[in-house]
Amino acid sequence: MWSDEVWPIISAVLYAMNMGIAVYASVTMILRRQDPVRTLSWTAVMVLLPYIGILLYFVFGQNFRKKKIFSRKGLGDVKLRRELCVDEEEKLKKDPRLFSSENEPYKKLVYQNLKNSYALIDYNSDIDFYFDGRDALDAMYKAIGEATNHIHIQTYILEDDMTGNRFADLLIKKARSGVEVRLLIDGIGSVSLKKKFLEHLQQNGIEVLVFSPVRFFMPMSRLNYRNHRKILVVDGKVGFLGGVNIADRYYYGTETGDWHDTHIKVIGESVFSLQEGFLLDRYFVLNRKLRYSKKYYPQIENQKYDITVEKKNFYSQIISSGPDSDWAGIMQCYFTAITCARDHIYLVTPYFTPNETILNAIKVAALGNIDVRIMLPEKADSATATYSTKSYIGELLEAGVKIYLFKEGFNHSKVMSIDGCISIIGSANMDTRSFEHNFEIMSVLYNSDCAKIVENRFLQDAEECDGVNLAKWRKRPVGEKVKESFFRLMSPLM
Repeated sequence: MWSDEVWPIISAVLYAMNMGIAVYASVTMILRRQDPVRTLSWTAVMVLLPYIGILLYFVFGQNFRKKKIFSRKGLGDVKLRRELCVDEEEKLKKDPRLFSSENEPYKKLVYQNLKNSYALIDYNSDIDFYFDGRDALDAMYKAIGEATNHIHIQTYILEDDMTGNRFADLLIKKARSGVEVRLLIDGIGSVSLKKKFLEHLQQNGIEVLVFSPVRFFMPMSRLNYRNHRKILVVDGKVGFLGGVNIADRYYYGTETGDWHDTHIKVIGESVFSLQEGFLLDRYFVLNRKLRYSKKYYPQIENQKYDITVEKKNFYSQIISSGPDSDWAGIMQCYFTAITCARDHIYLVTPYFTPNETILNAIKVAALGNIDVRIMLPEKADSATATYSTKSYIGELLEAGVKIYLFKEGFNHSKVMSIDGCISIIGSANMDTRSFEHNFEIMSVLYNSDCAKIVENRFLQDAEECDGVNLAKWRKRPVGEKVKESFFRLMSPLM
């Protein structure tokens, strides 16, 4: 047994090693020219939390976007999509008219999405909206029941409960009838699923894939990067995306009330973009592609349109963003949409811990006399989310942003509407994790009818919210302010 004189030496050596690693990591972040706030936050964590801080940095702190731990370069489908985007960009430049005159102010957003996300301009014949989990899941259940060829379903959370088993039973039924069924879940979001549940699906002919499953020897670099997308494609003709996962709380609500969310169903070319997103994520799991088949991209009937014709149509762009992309496409999409606003911005998000770019864009818009309204949950589903979100409210109010705290259950929607002309709906939260670490997917809808549906719902929900008054907000208890400050410090790290 070591003597009492040895332990201080060992402790000093370990602490020196910790400080050396902390200095090395800090210098590396500085040389990479990362966000100064983020760099300082991580430096503080590594110094103030010896050993634990180092572990947290290697799990959560590194930016692997440049290192490309998930790379889609070289894939034929992506190359083809890039070429199609270049062609589409040239067509738009030759004829300056864009969809309809009401969307002319957002042209730069369209060009940006073409370049940084290879987001083609999709024409859709129909779009349906669902503003709570029950309606969305019922619509998905119905679409799956009508499948005749294939079902591709991707979700962050799948649980072994009544809702999860309802979907599992239907998927098994369809697989037994000869329908191709492929299921992709996330290894962290669905970590509670037992092996027996997944094996039962596989034994009944369903391809079950787990994105980055948690393993004992799993590289830390992959642990932090989760697939947060929610996609359902049925027969290549009907597609769903949004914020709804497959679990009882999304259908039946929680102890605090109903679960509010936003999901959309699309019929048209956006289904092809969703299909490609699913198949690309499948490629990352298996490292092999499916052979191209027309059944995945069936011909669209009555496909006669011109993106330069002055008429209202359900035009959209599907934006995918994650560690596999060259740019933070969704974050940049939000930024440009905010800066394009001429009259008002309505935003709903369950978690609000934006980077400085987005935060400043919102505040500048409000200071420029744009009517900016943000709906946040009065109480999120974790203390960390609640207090880190609330830490931003004071400065938003000072800039003139109107804040609404949703209290009738939990609002999990990720929605933005601009000027009653365009709307953005999908899986990405307004936080650093969605902007930098997660695989996310969003739809930008260039249609005033869609935007008005979203805004009418916002105004309806706002009547049930508590508006936040700046004077009263400043008088909240000191204990609350301390908690907010602490979790605000942690927000750039997570």
